[in-house]
Amino acid sequence: MEAGLLLAALSAVGITAAIVFILLFESAGFFSEVSILTFLTDTQWTPLFANARYGILPLLSGTLMTSLIALVFAVPLGTVTAVYLSEFASARVREVVKPILELIAGVPTVVFGYFALLFVTPMLQKIIPGLPGFNMLGPGLVIGIMIVPYISSLSEDAMRSVPMHFREASYAMGASRFQTAFKVVMPAATSGIVASYILGVSRAVGETMVVAIAAGQQPNMTFNPTEAAATITAYIVQVSMGDVPHDSLAYRSIFAAGLTLFVVTLVFNVIGYFVRKRYREAY
Repeated sequence: MEAGLLLAALSAVGITAAIVFILLFESAGFFSEVSILTFLTDTQWTPLFANARYGILPLLSGTLMTSLIALVFAVPLGTVTAVYLSEFASARVREVVKPILELIAGVPTVVFGYFALLFVTPMLQKIIPGLPGFNMLGPGLVIGIMIVPYISSLSEDAMRSVPMHFREASYAMGASRFQTAFKVVMPAATSGIVASYILGVSRAVGETMVVAIAAGQQPNMTFNPTEAAATITAYIVQVSMGDVPHDSLAYRSIFAAGLTLFVVTLVFNVIGYFVRKRYREAY
């Protein structure tokens, strides 16, 4: 039994190591022909054109912009939902609302993509005249809807794990339920709440189908959410499903883009680890 459990644990590590190896191996061939400095500083990404340019910044800006929109929408909504379910909702309400939230997380992302394109964007066009059919605002909001269940569910679990005597001591001091929830329970559950935020960031950064369908596939160096732009994941889908030769530089560029996405996600997770560690030590 112990050997089987060890094998299961090592398989996850092995798969991760294999993914990193493939990314590094294929990216090495790409960077042998394209300077890393050019890759990180050039503001044009046109690997499929005759005059190819390999600057990752347009794809990176689109990825970060859609993720930022998603987080601005999902973090407050997910946190408030978690506080309500943990501290205010009755057991009956919690039993109904939480499965519904988890059901949202199970909807295929391609459905969310067409929801963004055919419902959210037309609705936004009524509010923002001149908004193009492909833009970053609509997909960003839909990605926010997608990650609300992750944030609310994990945050609610973290807050419910706070010992009851914390709440009782707060009530004994004359604090209200609202003050107890936001000044006692949330600070004590900060490490778990931050973990939910980091998971939400990773989910938003790595989202593929929503941005591929509704944000456009033209790399555009912009931070204007009302404009169309391509993301790293959308570009990978575009090339991997196209007619690009397997050993070409353009094909290897998807591994360099994937490596960039991996590094961005890793940075967010490392930051989250140290933040969780700090608050775990404080409480």
